[in-house]
Amino acid sequence: MTAWTSDELTRIGGAEELQVASYRSDGTLRPYVTIWTGRAGDDIYIRSAYGRDNGWFRRALASGIGRIRAGGVEKDVIFEEPGDDVHAAVDAAYHAKYDRHGQQIVGTVTGPTRRR
Repeated sequence: MTAWTSDELTRIGGAEELQVASYRSDGTLRPYVTIWTGRAGDDIYIRSAYGRDNGWFRRALASGIGRIRAGGVEKDVIFEEPGDDVHAAVDAAYHAKYDRHGQQIVGTVTGPTRRR
């Protein structure tokens, strides 16, 4: 996993949105996609509102590496599947941060059907 400083966690975790891009096999960066993000403990998590078949999500998992921008932080990251033990905390982070947008919207990135 990517090692985060306390400042990076605070800034990224507090940002309304995050931009994410994966690297192509030739080492170039794909275009950034703007998404929501949740912080749980000392890690940053992202989920696809349109499920695992969303293009950016498939490419991120296939590449395994990418770059994020949020809260004035820009950093290379590793994309990896989280363990089942963190999903409840990630759901809680998304709810705490985004529930003001309504359950219909937050529900696109939370709950058992969005975890895998």
